[in-house]
Amino acid sequence: MVTSLQQVKHLEDKNLLSGYVAMFLSEFNLAQDLFLASSKPLAALEMRRDLLHWDSALQLAKALAPEQIPYISREYAQQLEFTGDYMTALSHYEKGVTREEKDREHDEVCAAGIARMSIRMGDIRRGVSMAMKMPSRILKKECAGILEGMKQWTEAATLYEQGGYYDKAASVYIRGKNWAKVGDLLSHITSPKIHIQYAKAKEADGRYKEAAEAYRSAKDWDNVIRINLDYLQNPEEAVKIVRDTHSIEGAKMVAKFFQRLNDYSSAIQFLVISKCNDEAFQLAQAHNQMETYADIIGPDATPEDYQSIALFFENEKNHFMAGKFFLLSGQYSRALKHFVKCSGEDGQAIELAIETVGRANDESLTRMLIDFLMGETDNVPKDAKYLFRLYMALKQYREAGRTAIIIAREEQNAGNYRNAHDVLFSMYKELMQQKIKIPSEMSTNLMILHSYILVKIHVKRGDHVKGARMLIRVANNISKFPSHIVPILTSTVIECHRAGLKNSSFSYAAMLMRPEYRNNIDLKYKKKIEMIVRKPDKTEEEEALTSCPYCSFQLPETALMCPECKNNLPYCIVTGRHIVNDDLTACPKCDFPAIFSEFIKLLETEENCPMCSEKIIKENLQKVTDINKYLHPEEGTIE
Repeated sequence: MVTSLQQVKHLEDKNLLSGYVAMFLSEFNLAQDLFLASSKPLAALEMRRDLLHWDSALQLAKALAPEQIPYISREYAQQLEFTGDYMTALSHYEKGVTREEKDREHDEVCAAGIARMSIRMGDIRRGVSMAMKMPSRILKKECAGILEGMKQWTEAATLYEQGGYYDKAASVYIRGKNWAKVGDLLSHITSPKIHIQYAKAKEADGRYKEAAEAYRSAKDWDNVIRINLDYLQNPEEAVKIVRDTHSIEGAKMVAKFFQRLNDYSSAIQFLVISKCNDEAFQLAQAHNQMETYADIIGPDATPEDYQSIALFFENEKNHFMAGKFFLLSGQYSRALKHFVKCSGEDGQAIELAIETVGRANDESLTRMLIDFLMGETDNVPKDAKYLFRLYMALKQYREAGRTAIIIAREEQNAGNYRNAHDVLFSMYKELMQQKIKIPSEMSTNLMILHSYILVKIHVKRGDHVKGARMLIRVANNISKFPSHIVPILTSTVIECHRAGLKNSSFSYAAMLMRPEYRNNIDLKYKKKIEMIVRKPDKTEEEEALTSCPYCSFQLPETALMCPECKNNLPYCIVTGRHIVNDDLTACPKCDFPAIFSEFIKLLETEENCPMCSEKIIKENLQKVTDINKYLHPEEGTIE
């Protein structure tokens, strides 16, 4: 009160001042009389507007400010609409329209009110027509809401649709059973509930394809699967959906479908997907499909599941499958007993027996398997490669290394040089990884076998000098190639002759003339070799010299022992020559050293590393500056 009085104390007009005091004291009629008698009669109108005394305000406006009548009418209409006096509100909204450009916003509010009140008063056509013509989405939504409350479904839905409220429009169309309009709106609808309602209606009408599409839009996969199976005869689509969505109920439906077709394998598969392992097991048992069930159940099964399968196969005397599933259930002793009962030729059973012992880490089981592999159990010694794999599984790398040498020797004696090379290479890498010193016999054998493999690469590329040098190295170790002595010596003679190494060619030709070899020479080359021996040309260009990577002594480039510092020299896996310090690289995959410039040349025509056979990208080759790890690979290793 004090603050209000301070705001008017400066007024000199007593009537005006008295009017404000009367207003502050809530004597509004007295205040109005005093304001009208003052120099500012409009204060009476302002008071009635502020008090929301609209009838009084309108009466005053007629006399004092007729131009204010439309605005007061609008405000009055809004209050009347709020209180539910729609008829009077409509009248005042209509009186509020000015049709003046400057009052466009005001007129739009009045027009919106007229539209709403027309609908409220039952003049639906007028209200809907006005709402449709006006740009306001909110007005369309308000009018649609009123119509929806009046159960005027078609008009309500039309306004929702025109306003872009598609989910709401579809919902109202559904209440009006106007499915055609719902179908037209489907691409705009986001509500799964509406898609499902539409789908159910289409299903009831027997329009199953449309129903399936609507269920799909709602991501109601179980119903999509059901429609495809029961009505569309499209099991392929149902199966695809189950695989994509992992629907458990859908998988059950697919399983039942396949059971009806007596396709038990597929039925079992989908029972497993639906987590119905017991039903799947019983079905497999009843229809002799246990192997199918075993394959399908995969790594997600419980130990109990695996044990059930193992016991089934045990009763069937299927030792391999029983062993496999006892292994998966963690019953290693029972698994091994079954594996060793399998045929000695069954490599897969032996591999799993090795895995079993590796997992079990049990000395008695290890001893049992070693006895089996050595032939103590059945008097049939098994392939040495299995003993090697057992030692690897047990992380007994030294024993594995010794076994690898034996295996490689057997492969070599049989003429399987690439196999022998790969066995030694893989063991070499494993020992390096475990930081165990490489046995010298393994290193030497790998080097000789690799030299043999390089021969083919060099000859294929037309580099006869390199090919001849590698053949000389192989021929000097010919006892390691017992199956191909004559062919290798023959190739050495021919390649040395082509490369201008006449003296070397003569030496190996003379060796071929020995009685034990002579009759085995290929007739195609025999006369030429005899000519080389009868008319010897002992000229031979000296081999180029390069520096020892340890002491820089100059020695022949294919020499792998330095006469000065007595070190064995690392060899280049591309050329077979010893490495050189200033042109060194290493294979990005296997890390074996090579001469950088030679590796680059090789990759112009080849794409694989000669040692590990992995694909190499030229850009990945980098020069090695710290060569110490290749000169002293044994550092950090254990004996």
